[in-house]
Amino acid sequence: MKKVLKAYENLEFLKSPSARVLRIMSEFVEPQARFKKNNIQDTVVFFGSARLMPKNDAQKQLDAIKKESSPDKTKLHKAEISLKNSRYYDDAVELSRRITQWSMKNYYHNGRRYVVCTGGGPGIMEAANKGAYLAGGKSIGLNISLPFEQYSNPYLEDDMNLEFHYFFMRKFWFAYPAKAIVIFPGGFGTLDELAEILTLVQTGKIKKEMKILIYDSQYWNDIINFKKFAEHGMISEADLNLFTICDSVDQLEQELMAHFEAVKESDKLM
Repeated sequence: MKKVLKAYENLEFLKSPSARVLRIMSEFVEPQARFKKNNIQDTVVFFGSARLMPKNDAQKQLDAIKKESSPDKTKLHKAEISLKNSRYYDDAVELSRRITQWSMKNYYHNGRRYVVCTGGGPGIMEAANKGAYLAGGKSIGLNISLPFEQYSNPYLEDDMNLEFHYFFMRKFWFAYPAKAIVIFPGGFGTLDELAEILTLVQTGKIKKEMKILIYDSQYWNDIINFKKFAEHGMISEADLNLFTICDSVDQLEQELMAHFEAVKESDKLM
């Protein structure tokens, strides 16, 4: 006799529109189980461009173009920009390394706190996962399946390398366990992530103490004039205090450490 499949064994059904709610639920429950298994209590999320690369790679790319008999001016210009922007990659590595080293020293004996979390792909995501790896700690990658496949970077362990189909479930897992968000320079995706987090905090949907740090005033002031929002009455002056703009890894670290100490003190009072 032909075996009849149970509903949860029927892949044709599970991948159908009728089972969409089950797929959405699975992207809540499965990550939750992984976080619990690894005793992840909270995270520090890194956002930023997937296009950034380390300085050594950017320099090699530029040198290779310069060696061509007739270098393409557009390619040359892009390579020069990549080299200039490579400092963001290297700074993300260093900040993540420091956070992870500090967390391992102070918290890993009672579970993992302030664990670095990224989108799991290249660029700033890879840099932050690399920094945690260099410190000897675990980090999290919340990857997303895209038409142009975003590969997982090599600094993630399998149990903390997650793949999402739904952007909104991925965003939930960025925000829900996060104690701090660090926004490096990036494009549309980074703007989307920054705007959503700011909106959730501004509207009180995120009620916990969450530190939002934006890195490199020169870049972001070219992209967004935050003060103009308030001048035009689109946000209140107080909303400009929802985030802090930093211009060095040392400043980012100091802001994060002060925030973590404040959170620890408030935890004692609860």
